Amino acid sequence: MSSAGRGSNRAITVGVVADPGVPTEIAHRIADGLPDEFCARIDQDLDWSVEVRSEALSLSEDGRIDIAGKAQEKKSSEGWDLLVCLTDLPRRDATQPVVAEVDTDHGVGLASLPAIGWIRLRPYVRDVVVHLVGLLVRETLKLTDSRPAGGHHHARRWGWPGSQIRQVPAGNGHADVTLVLPGARGRLRLLFGMVRDNRPWRLVPELSRAIAAATATAAFGIFFPTIWSLADNLSVVRLVVINLVAVFAMVTWITLHNSLWERPRNSEDRNKVVLYNAATLITLTIGVACMYALLFVITLIGSTAVISVDYLGKQLGHAATFIDYASLSWLASSMGTVAGALGSSLETETAVRRATYSRRERERRARRRRESREQD
Repeated sequence: MSSAGRGSNRAITVGVVADPGVPTEIAHRIADGLPDEFCARIDQDLDWSVEVRSEALSLSEDGRIDIAGKAQEKKSSEGWDLLVCLTDLPRRDATQPVVAEVDTDHGVGLASLPAIGWIRLRPYVRDVVVHLVGLLVRETLKLTDSRPAGGHHHARRWGWPGSQIRQVPAGNGHADVTLVLPGARGRLRLLFGMVRDNRPWRLVPELSRAIAAATATAAFGIFFPTIWSLADNLSVVRLVVINLVAVFAMVTWITLHNSLWERPRNSEDRNKVVLYNAATLITLTIGVACMYALLFVITLIGSTAVISVDYLGKQLGHAATFIDYASLSWLASSMGTVAGALGSSLETETAVRRATYSRRERERRARRRRESREQD
């Protein structure tokens, strides 16, 4: 627990409940500094303390996170005055991405990490949390008339040139106020935030079988002079095209093999499904690109170690340079990626969840149904 204040005034305990994964990591990283931020930007005459808990926030059948119910549960059991929830699931108000929402009646706020940003996430999450707590202190506890930094209706620009977070009345009936991202730039910011939260680079270990098959095929290219000559005669444009086709082949196979492509169940789901599919494809593309880069480095090291400069030059008919080794490794890596794509898949359910938001949402709904049955 982190705390700050004068020690002789009213104590305010802010609880932070964060989804496992990125939200929990960020919550723990910012927790120590939050009391000082609350003192400086909300009210220095209050004794602030912050407690963090990690648990998955359940979804209702209509996709809503019941923050009011969570507030009643946690404030009673933990003795907290206010509650802020951090989720890795995207939230929307009609077509506008939601950064956060506030229920002043129950003293709780919810912040959605994907909409907060995709660069410098930690300071932006801290700013949003301070903003939410400032609203709750003023509207729920009625303790101060001060307004936290960035608390006006056109909030500060966070993490995306030209985009603004707007504070508007909630339109979902489950909150009083929402912070939204208007316009196309806001939707792009949400998309890239979702991709960042997926951590696509962490998919590489889940492609170990594909990497093994790709490395074996790339090694074939290293040992056969026909491949050397072909690489030497291909232009950079052709090598780029082959590279893109190889990555596309693997992304397509993984998507289809793991049933990652979502289809809308009704017209209301169409925009959400488009967003989720885009995030999945970008996540997989970055993950496969990371795998490709790793394969290229391995192949380049192998080719320079196995093939002497003189022998390579003799086979090509001209003096060999580093460019020739790079071209050979480039083509061999593309060949290996195509071979690795056939039969490759994400090897654990954790990897599938990491690549797709829809799977995570279904799990949250299933958890909510189980909790409801247990209560009954």
